[in-house]
Amino acid sequence: MCPWHIHQLVPDFRIEDVWELPAQGGRDAFQSLVAMAVSQDPSRSTSRAVRALFAIRWKLGELLGWDASESPTQSLRDRLPAELRDTPAPPFKALPFTSLYRLDDEFAAEVTNRTMHGVLHLGWVPDGPDIYRGQMAVLVKPNGALGTAYMSAIRPFRHAIVYPAMIGQWERAWQTQSGHSAPAPASPSAPAPAKP
Repeated sequence: MCPWHIHQLVPDFRIEDVWELPAQGGRDAFQSLVAMAVSQDPSRSTSRAVRALFAIRWKLGELLGWDASESPTQSLRDRLPAELRDTPAPPFKALPFTSLYRLDDEFAAEVTNRTMHGVLHLGWVPDGPDIYRGQMAVLVKPNGALGTAYMSAIRPFRHAIVYPAMIGQWERAWQTQSGHSAPAPASPSAPAPAKP
């Protein structure tokens, strides 16, 4: 079990998803995985279904006020210890996430809106002598009945369309990067407290 810092920061969040990522490499390759994550732009996805789903989501958020700037939730930055608060936090180019911290083997970012407070966590997991593999976990804290209903409604779309398309793009990008090779295709893992 990896002693991720995120465990201590979000005891009130639940694990929504854990995915093994098609990214494998040496210790220093983790920063390439983080760079891929923050550069994601669903509006430029190769999947028409993903582009359509995100366009619908942004329009609904605009009409229903889900993404208003005055979020009812408090940022996790207030929970960060000093050693994490001062780490590099690369900005996201298109997704509405805010980076929280980045270490040599761990990265976390948050998104807050009127439906939920979510955390994207990337880990660089030992997978043999001097070899590491990427892992992504999503942790959430729904905002009341609206948030619970929202998370239930989007779950099938995330699992069947969004994540497979996104991870497929990551795999292709990883393969084109010098010195990185991709392992077997990514697959969802059963959420478990020991994973993220």
